[in-house]
Amino acid sequence: MEPEHEQQQSECKHEQQQQGVGVLGSLPSELDRNIIRQSGLFMQFNLFDTAVTPLKQATTPCRDIKKQVLYDLFTAYYDARKYKRNTNSALSFERNYESSLFELYENIINRTYQIKTSICFINYAPVQREIFAAHFCDRIVHHLVYNYISPIFERVFINDSYSCRKGKGTSSGINRINHFIKSCSDNYQKDCYILKLDIKGYFMAINRQLLFDKTKNILEKFRTRTFKQTDGSLLTWEQSFDFDTVYYLLEKIIFNNPVDNFLRKGSMNNWEGLPPSKSLFHSDIGCGLPIGNLTSQLFSNIYLNEFDRWVHYKQNCKFFGRYVDDFVIIHNDKEFLKCLIQKIRAFLKEELLLELHPKKIYLQHYSKGVQFLGTVIKPHRIYIANRTKGNFYEALEKQNIIARHHKPSKEEQNNFLSSMNSYLGIMKHYKTYNLRKRMINKKLSAWWWNYVYSTGGLSKFLLKSKPR
Repeated sequence: MEPEHEQQQSECKHEQQQQGVGVLGSLPSELDRNIIRQSGLFMQFNLFDTAVTPLKQATTPCRDIKKQVLYDLFTAYYDARKYKRNTNSALSFERNYESSLFELYENIINRTYQIKTSICFINYAPVQREIFAAHFCDRIVHHLVYNYISPIFERVFINDSYSCRKGKGTSSGINRINHFIKSCSDNYQKDCYILKLDIKGYFMAINRQLLFDKTKNILEKFRTRTFKQTDGSLLTWEQSFDFDTVYYLLEKIIFNNPVDNFLRKGSMNNWEGLPPSKSLFHSDIGCGLPIGNLTSQLFSNIYLNEFDRWVHYKQNCKFFGRYVDDFVIIHNDKEFLKCLIQKIRAFLKEELLLELHPKKIYLQHYSKGVQFLGTVIKPHRIYIANRTKGNFYEALEKQNIIARHHKPSKEEQNNFLSSMNSYLGIMKHYKTYNLRKRMINKKLSAWWWNYVYSTGGLSKFLLKSKPR
């Protein structure tokens, strides 16, 4: 699943750059706060009175938790719109965003919230994937839930779970695995072996009931625990947000099956070549999460958290790291790793109802290196994998076809940024400037330079404010 990681990390970075109200994130800017103050909602609910304060600034447990939901919903709205303002559902929502937010708030509080129709399509950047894009209104709810529960789970996850976490990501994972190999081999002086495994059709195989139970059980353990605020005072988690509301929304999100309410975008032919294990249309009953949603990325880490801790602590594998469904274990004893494969297969099947991919088992001496997250990690060096280079070249060709045939739409321009920057984002960390320069200057159609420009030494593309 390696070619997908660059795109997933790009999506997660977009989402995580806007952490909402709560312990984990930033508050709205003063401009945004002024906008809220001037709104009808502020006048109706006194949104900034002393009883309702952002969690970072809260100094007393005597807060109106229900009213806090409304304030936090505003922040989630500002988070969600940052990168989705040009979608049809976002534009429709923003026409009357005050009344829309108030309606959403009432639906949540009155327990009448219903998930809206998703848009289903196939994305080819960087590989063929099935996407169910949530309605903008539902994306706001995703951010609301994420802002509430993510700080708790950051206290639960092991350090070496890298996907879609602030301060982690692909580069962190690559560097940690490289560090593990150096440490286990005593700086390449002793023998050690690398075991790399993959879970078959992970997102489509996640059992929703099991996920909900795991999520709720962990939250319940933290409900009465305290955390320290920025002013040094202590607050319990149940004083910081409404747990019952969060449980209600979690149930709505997790048990929603997008295939029951969607609009298809594009031709049915786009699904040709997509393995059944990569599609929600072929998932078992009660299984599967849509790829790309902010909550799905968090849920994927929650679902495997028990596995991470089992490998790290129960199996004494201190050199272990995981990115989504790809994980690597380094050990001095090859026989230990051989036996561990069967233990892992049994644990995944019995405890998580998952299947170890039979064709993606790699066990080699460290001198052979290992492919991980689009790179090849070998002694004394890390370089971009040929497969990543090939995928980058194919992505360039697909974008060139668009620019040659017609003027790229705003959506196509944003897809260009997402595709190109996902590759450049990982390539820039290694000695690839000449490679990037050669491929972009020689392979990228000149038409695209009318709409984009590069920055940071060909490390990122940005849209021009006034295309030619």
